[in-house]
Amino acid sequence: MIKTKSFGTLRPRQGQNRPEKGDAIVSEARQSRQAREAGYRDHSLRIHPWVCARCGRHFTRENLHELTVHHKDHNHDNNPPNGSNWENLCVYCHDNEHARYHDHLASGGQAAPVHETVASATHTPFAHLMDLLAKK
Repeated sequence: MIKTKSFGTLRPRQGQNRPEKGDAIVSEARQSRQAREAGYRDHSLRIHPWVCARCGRHFTRENLHELTVHHKDHNHDNNPPNGSNWENLCVYCHDNEHARYHDHLASGGQAAPVHETVASATHTPFAHLMDLLAKK
């Protein structure tokens, strides 16, 4: 308790400092994160080969826990169903990638855009293929 000249003894308000409430919030956040990660990790392992995209290390069921899913745009909420924002990296390459990204930000670099839009190709190289084949 704190003694002051004008207010007497100050006591903390009832119910303001409740460690169990904070523990519940942290626990819920961890469970939510694990559920989200499990969904896109399983999906990425189904659609991408079990090979590190950087070092080329191959993985089997015995060491699959060392293969992680990296978000190319560093946004863990951007999980397209086609897996275009994911790449499978071993834990070492994944740590290296994030260290490089944090170094880039620390040196004044720009963060990756949240949803980068890429212009689709307009050129159709095989548009007249049937015409060429018909001439022969």
